[in-house]
Amino acid sequence: MAEPGKDHQTGNEIADPDREVGELVGRLAEPGELEPAERRRLLGRLAQTLSEGAKRARQNGAGRGRWLADVFLNIAPRIPIRDLHTLSEHHHGLTGEQLADDLVRTAQRGTMTVGALGGALAAAEFAAPPLLLSAPAQLVAETIVVAAIEVKLLAELHEVYGVRVDGTGTQRAIVFASAWAKQRGIDPLAPASVSLALGAATKTAVRNRLMRTLGRHLTTFGPFLTGAVAGGALNRMATKKLAQAVRDDLRVKLPPAASRPEVEPG
Repeated sequence: MAEPGKDHQTGNEIADPDREVGELVGRLAEPGELEPAERRRLLGRLAQTLSEGAKRARQNGAGRGRWLADVFLNIAPRIPIRDLHTLSEHHHGLTGEQLADDLVRTAQRGTMTVGALGGALAAAEFAAPPLLLSAPAQLVAETIVVAAIEVKLLAELHEVYGVRVDGTGTQRAIVFASAWAKQRGIDPLAPASVSLALGAATKTAVRNRLMRTLGRHLTTFGPFLTGAVAGGALNRMATKKLAQAVRDDLRVKLPPAASRPEVEPG
């Protein structure tokens, strides 16, 4: 069994590896700025923790895709989703389409930064053959963080457009993860849209989306600058495409008052 991790803010031991992964992903997925050295350290620690988990999964006969989906669905409820009031406060009083635009720009910066860092780390290890076997763990870590940023974006866009998803925190997280896997917005009025998200098919859809995202990140496995630039650019474009698809789905459900963005004076 792997040694317990530590909460990097309190220094307390974390006995549950899933909890440590959740906390690391949460910090890396936050929209606030992190110092580059701190971001590298957190991503490196996440890669190490995920690598240990992957080894245990292989020993238990689990495939990488199934393990990756299990990890992500376990941490999805820990992704912090802000309500509309908090979102507006954090984005200088913006509402409606202007707030949605700002959320997308922030998420694009986040996935671009993680992609550039992950591509650079993978490229550095590509240039050092003795470390080659650890490189995929960096890309798995990048995949998990990018997925978390995009699920957070998708969920918060639903807040902006007034499309509420009922259920417990865990249920809502699974519904948003399912919508991310399909790259679509949620229609809570569709009789089976929410209940189906809680079924077995969700894990398959999330697994397939995660593996496609991982496959995209594997293309950054090259010379240092090529890897960094490609990692950032590919993630930015993918996040933009997701946001556009989700917003197209949600706009028809936007309440009339919210469709007229306003900026508070001052």
